[in-house]
Amino acid sequence: MNPYPLLYRLGITPWNRDAVPTRVVEVVNERSSGGRALDLGCGTGRDSVYLAERGWAVTGIDGVKQAIEAARERSQGAGVAVNWILGDVTRLETLGLGGGFDFVLDRGCFHGLSDRERERCAQGVTGLTGPGARLLLFAFQPRRLGLGPRGITAEDVQAKFGPTWDVVSVTPDTDLDRIPPWLGNAQPTWYLLARPA
Repeated sequence: MNPYPLLYRLGITPWNRDAVPTRVVEVVNERSSGGRALDLGCGTGRDSVYLAERGWAVTGIDGVKQAIEAARERSQGAGVAVNWILGDVTRLETLGLGGGFDFVLDRGCFHGLSDRERERCAQGVTGLTGPGARLLLFAFQPRRLGLGPRGITAEDVQAKFGPTWDVVSVTPDTDLDRIPPWLGNAQPTWYLLARPA
């Protein structure tokens, strides 16, 4: 069962913040101009809007209707166009997205998926990107106890994305004030991957 619709209804959404994570800003600033960006598990759209404000043609995908509705309102308020899709990140091939995405952002979606769902998501992302594409993935490390996503290691990331992607960097998150205290042992980490040009 997908817990996210209920969590949105209850207002328990610690992943939704107004500030764009420092690592997202750093990676986006490394590129002088935008391209096509895909935001997986976009939530209420803060990161998608940030990318659109910087010239990216953005598609944001989330599986929760309430999140997509809030994201639509956010982009309208900011005066930017984002293609919002209510859809399943493990079935990207069914969403009619085309291809040619230059940048994929996943700020906490992938690490909550089952092994099979991760395989399908990784295959979908690979199918939508080409040589030179980059993927920035935020995830917790696996934990034995506690609430929240089950997490993922660098080895897991490499295994799921396989030989098509290179892990460029593994960086501990510096925005620790965003993490609720009950997830204190989660060791939030950013993974930057690239497809060889």
